[in-house]
Amino acid sequence: MKFGKKVGLPIFLLAALWLSLGAVNPAWARGGWGCMNANVTPEQSAQLFDLKQQFMNETAGLRKQMMVKKTELAALWQSPSPDQNQIQVKQQEINALRDQLQAKRNAFRSQAQTICPQAGMGMGRGGGMGMGKGRGMGMAMGPRGGW
Repeated sequence: MKFGKKVGLPIFLLAALWLSLGAVNPAWARGGWGCMNANVTPEQSAQLFDLKQQFMNETAGLRKQMMVKKTELAALWQSPSPDQNQIQVKQQEINALRDQLQAKRNAFRSQAQTICPQAGMGMGRGGGMGMGKGRGMGMAMGPRGGW
């Protein structure tokens, strides 16, 4: 029991500190769209929501393909004797999908800035539209292909 108390208390204190940082640091506490902290009208907010939903619907197929390709790539790497040619081909397929997604993301961002010009490059927090951790807008891939 003493060991649990000795280990549990520091972990609890670290967790409390970590959670409180979000409330103290406005950059961490702010979430969602960069426009949300700006003076936007309800119409602009509705337009941004619709635009985001349209982007998510249009890119769902690309995001699914990318997830499948990354799973296939992981399987190639995990085989007993990985074929470097197959791995390179699969990586090129992933890169092509990533380029397509980036083009759609750029178009989305441009449209969002016409709705909310004061957002600038600050649109979205690190996770981009609340979909994980990464930079800027969009679907950020984790180190192992996770979202």
